Amino acid sequence: MRKGRIKLKVKLLLRNEIRDKNILNTIQIKKKLKKWVIYTLTVENFVENVEISVLLIDNKKIKDYNKNFRGIDKITDVLSFPMGGHNIETGYFMLGDVVISVEKAVEQAKEYGHSIEREMAFLMIHSTLHLLGYDHLKDKDEKIMRKKQTEILNGLGLEVKI
Repeated sequence: MRKGRIKLKVKLLLRNEIRDKNILNTIQIKKKLKKWVIYTLTVENFVENVEISVLLIDNKKIKDYNKNFRGIDKITDVLSFPMGGHNIETGYFMLGDVVISVEKAVEQAKEYGHSIEREMAFLMIHSTLHLLGYDHLKDKDEKIMRKKQTEILNGLGLEVKI
């Protein structure tokens, strides 16, 4: 048995469809998204190597996704699509797909008075927790998920303003 910490590997597949590349540097955001996923999985004691795909889009496209996949005809900030099972080629656990509206993230960052990075971190952490089975449909579950999100954001130095 190996002593010490096991290094968790995350294969993050990123597709950035945002036209204004000044909003997000694709290379930098990929590193940050991966860091936030790894930290979330580590806090959750998840030990398998994972694959996760992230699609960055605008409000129009996320509204279409929301309507097509959830039957809700309105803009949202993030959608999570859990997968499960292992990739036969890599052996990695396929955690799922995440779709983030960068346009909505920018709006919410302004609304809540924090950086776009902080908002993107929140959305990635929130979505990763959904992929791990957390939900917020019931008050009890929402409290649990909020506490987890706050713990993770604080651990990353992205403190939650109260």
